[in-house]
Amino acid sequence: MTGGAGFEITSYRFDRLLPKELLEVPFAQQFWPIVYLLSNGASKHAYVGETSDAVSRMVAHFRNATKSTLTDAHLIYSDRFNKSATLDIEANLIKYLDGDGQYKLLNGNLGLSNHNYYQKYEVYREMFQAIWRNLRELKIAKHSLEQIDNLDTFKYSPFKTLSAEQRTGVKAVLRSLLDDSHRFTLIEGGAGSGKTVMAVYLFKLLNTPLDEFDLQRLEGEEYELAELARQFRARYPQPRMALVVSMSSFRSTLKKVFRHVKDLHPDMVIGPAELAQRSYDLLVVDEAHRLRQRVNLGSYYRNFDQAATAMGFDKHTCTEVDWVQLKGRRAVFFYDKYQSIRPSDANEAVFDRLRENSETNVVDLFAQFRVRGGKKYVQFLHRLLYDGMDAAAKSYQSRDYDLKLFSRLAGLRTAIQEKEKEHGLSRLVAGYAWPWLSKTDKQAVDIHLDGLQLRWNGTNIDWVNSPNAINEVGCIHTTQGYDLNYTGIIFGPEIGYDPAAGEIVVRAEHYHDKNGKATIKDPKRLKNYILNIYRTLMLRGIRGTYIYVCDDALRDYFSKYIPVAESDTPQKPETDVAESDTLIIPFENSVPLYDLSAAAGNFSEQQQVRDEEKEFIRVPEGVRITRDHFACRVIGESMNQRIPNGSICLFRKYSGGSRNGQIVLAQHTDRQDADFGSQYTVKEYHSTKYQREDGWHHLGITLSPLSNDPGYEPIHLQEDELSSFSVIGLFERVVGSDCHL
Repeated sequence: MTGGAGFEITSYRFDRLLPKELLEVPFAQQFWPIVYLLSNGASKHAYVGETSDAVSRMVAHFRNATKSTLTDAHLIYSDRFNKSATLDIEANLIKYLDGDGQYKLLNGNLGLSNHNYYQKYEVYREMFQAIWRNLRELKIAKHSLEQIDNLDTFKYSPFKTLSAEQRTGVKAVLRSLLDDSHRFTLIEGGAGSGKTVMAVYLFKLLNTPLDEFDLQRLEGEEYELAELARQFRARYPQPRMALVVSMSSFRSTLKKVFRHVKDLHPDMVIGPAELAQRSYDLLVVDEAHRLRQRVNLGSYYRNFDQAATAMGFDKHTCTEVDWVQLKGRRAVFFYDKYQSIRPSDANEAVFDRLRENSETNVVDLFAQFRVRGGKKYVQFLHRLLYDGMDAAAKSYQSRDYDLKLFSRLAGLRTAIQEKEKEHGLSRLVAGYAWPWLSKTDKQAVDIHLDGLQLRWNGTNIDWVNSPNAINEVGCIHTTQGYDLNYTGIIFGPEIGYDPAAGEIVVRAEHYHDKNGKATIKDPKRLKNYILNIYRTLMLRGIRGTYIYVCDDALRDYFSKYIPVAESDTPQKPETDVAESDTLIIPFENSVPLYDLSAAAGNFSEQQQVRDEEKEFIRVPEGVRITRDHFACRVIGESMNQRIPNGSICLFRKYSGGSRNGQIVLAQHTDRQDADFGSQYTVKEYHSTKYQREDGWHHLGITLSPLSNDPGYEPIHLQEDELSSFSVIGLFERVVGSDCHL
């Protein structure tokens, strides 16, 4: 049994004796709401549920042919649980266990709760975090919640709770599939409107065996969705389905998502040319605006021609939209005209004809789910790039979205690197304004700009998640379709501003995507493609977008409407700097830096911390500090996923409470030499406890590395070693490095 924060997790063998065992358990006797997890460590399958009748539910599960193969039951109980809380915790466990990837879930993707209720955030959010830390201790989960938030398998999970607008869209698709007058469904929505999540959700919904849905628990929209899915499966008992994705990089990412979801398979994700091989009951096209025509195809010409000929089309006049319409008995297109970025993309007129087809049902999505700036930010971007800003328009301001303009490229790069340390998935990207020299010469420098030398992305496939991505610059073709936390965008010399005309202009001679501009004779068309590229890039960042602009006039135009980064503004001469700007004020703008050089490897060599010798260092602007905060340097590579070697880190003194799953500064004192010094390390903390009459006691503590180097192993401390062990502080963030001090 494990627990904490007002709950208990009790583990049992999942067998025929379990219901009898539960008859002796108070929460089962009293029909108290619980959450449970059934698992099989060998097959790596699991099921998550919640119930107020644990005995009957376990009997029902054991009678199910699929669930009866599970071997272990983990029941989560709290006297604070109510029906709303257990539904919420169940939904979160399903989403995060699926994202974690340790198990394939037997759950269907209906009935996931997402509603507000009393003390949801004050009590139950923290309780869920503690439950997750316990599941990691039990080896049921592997990654932290923060790590999972950045995984593609979580971002595109079919277990994501849909918004009201997304549910309406899915129902519209299902009704179209059941309506013989509608062969096609066109879902129109901007970048970040949740189109890919809807597509993956639809695949899981229509491929889950109907007996896996707990229809007795469903009501309202969830029941309606299940009924529509049942009708579809009655018409297509074993539906042949494919998700069509033109972009090879994003196709690879979605194959990875499908690979670890039960009832889905990576072969369900295909490129358009594969349509020549067979026909389908249902084709779903994600990023349909990237379906191609026979223009500027480069190395793809041969595949395009062979596929078109095999399907009986004139290769000179057909498009991949035609291929989908031919090979799918039903077809769904997810489309955004503002993400068409190349002449090879099928013309807008093609989708206009599809929209006007009497067999097409059109559904509009207006919500914005990716960027925290929401519709307000999207509307601001459209005015800024396409329509022009009103003379009376004010600078963009939002407490939810971090939009900044940098005057120095070095400042932008440093800011993105800091966000990478803090949140992960922060990348530098640019318009295609420089040739890709390093494609053939790995030592070549592609971008010489503002005193920096940079290289384009070293890979085309899944660049966003590649090991060296933080040191490179990505292009539109490596980022379209991906989510980032922060995007740093370089507006290259191919885009500028004409103050006299009051409009953005493009300079074709500085645009180096050969397949992106060849055959284009209309300057307005090229301008539209380039604007679409930057608009798409500016809608990648969930938390924020940082910008550097090459063209002086365009920078001046942007500076009127985009906040300028304060840390990036030129400094005044030293004689003009106010005393308050340079004054170190302890615990207001600075914290003590202790010279203990905590070792992020094993415990550091013994050293004595001398309080009287401490110095104070500034913390970044906006970081809240108290007298409980301090800093120290962390040495080593064992925490390099979160803390680079040599970083100065901010800690908060530990004063009690749960430490499980948190990064801690720990001290281990040698009993024989306690007066000489202490040993320190920084690791992720995990403990195993047991209960005696006098309370809870530690059985052992594990200090785990978070490193890209598999050579680092956890530090295990047994019960008899813990008298010399203590946690000194809780890690909050990196605030500097050797080169910054």
